[in-house]
Amino acid sequence: MTPDYLKKRTKQFGLNIIRLIETLPKTQTVSVIGNQLLRCATSVGANYRSACKSRSRTEFIAKLGVVEEEADESVYWLEMLIEARIIKPDLVTGLLNEAHELTAIIAASRKTAKSNKEN
Repeated sequence: MTPDYLKKRTKQFGLNIIRLIETLPKTQTVSVIGNQLLRCATSVGANYRSACKSRSRTEFIAKLGVVEEEADESVYWLEMLIEARIIKPDLVTGLLNEAHELTAIIAASRKTAKSNKEN
């Protein structure tokens, strides 16, 4: 998996979340949860791009940690939307799966980079 592929994939994830947020009901609860989800999901791609521009292996590993946290936080807010019965699970299954996959991919990449640094 190339950095360019992941840049596109993380950007698409953010765009898909934007489209989801635009369809949600306009309530105070949705506004708060939606803003949280929007911020973390769109920052996945932004922070991944930043990680790719890192000046050192240490900085790269640290920035990947931020990407991993933001992807995992996206999972949390999507689960909140589902469990609060704001949105039906089947409407966000793809987004939830993508958030889980991105979290796993970035976690594995960070682990590999850390292991390579130690060797």
